[in-house]
Amino acid sequence: MLSIGSAAVQRIGYGAMGLEGYYGPSDRDTALETLIGEAIRQSGRDACVATKLGIVFEPDQSGSQLDTGWGFPLTINGSTAYVSRAIDNSLQRLRLEAIDLLYAHDPDPGTPLEETVAAMGAAVAAGKVKAIGLSNVTAEQVLQAHAVHPIAAVQYEYSLFRREAEQSLLPAIRSISALMVCWSPLGAGVLTGQLPELTSEDFRRFNPKLQDENLSANRERLEGIQALARRLAITPAQLALAWLLAQGDTILPIPGTRHASRIDENLAALTVQLSEADLRELDALAPVGAFRGATLV
Repeated sequence: MLSIGSAAVQRIGYGAMGLEGYYGPSDRDTALETLIGEAIRQSGRDACVATKLGIVFEPDQSGSQLDTGWGFPLTINGSTAYVSRAIDNSLQRLRLEAIDLLYAHDPDPGTPLEETVAAMGAAVAAGKVKAIGLSNVTAEQVLQAHAVHPIAAVQYEYSLFRREAEQSLLPAIRSISALMVCWSPLGAGVLTGQLPELTSEDFRRFNPKLQDENLSANRERLEGIQALARRLAITPAQLALAWLLAQGDTILPIPGTRHASRIDENLAALTVQLSEADLRELDALAPVGAFRGATLV
């Protein structure tokens, strides 16, 4: 088990998935928080909830435009007034007295990060939030934020498919004893061994690594990873997750799936023990920067 603030989660983060008003059907902004809040109420059981703030939906709300490369811009707001309002709205939708872990989704280019973190810290002091985290930040921003208020977790893309976090971000996270919460730990599905069929509604179609020309260039490395998985009698997804877990106790992958059967498959990675030779082979197959195509953020 790993600790995030006062909460304990298992090494593969089912139950530690990040929510946010942004996630869910585009015609139902904030739908996921409402849905989870109702599910928690109906279950009658305690739940550890992580959610995010920062992305603005309301047309009358101000913020900074963030060029994402996703085919549309995002509006980000990290101001004190917005943070306070967003927390109260999330608590209302989730039907909770306090949020266990609150992330800032992205730094707001128009607001000092110190202001955003201070506002989140004020919510901790007020008992509305138990721990705070960051997402899609640099090593410098992690240390800058931690100087204002303790940071419990940092979400960032980290997998065999994208290892750039090892250069400076991961050392910074470890230096403050925070967790690295790895989104897209299966490389948007590519590391499962089954290349995704991207429909017009699939958000992953914007991922540069999934463009045809880049997939073709990356195929040989992917085939090498799949070959190692076959030799170990595990699935490519289990190999990718086991590799992440072998990177240290501060690593928490949060794989997503549309199929319930994949949850059991992914959780089985907890029992996989990779040898030093296996890890060296993976280092050779997928060193930092090996895969062609820019990151999604």
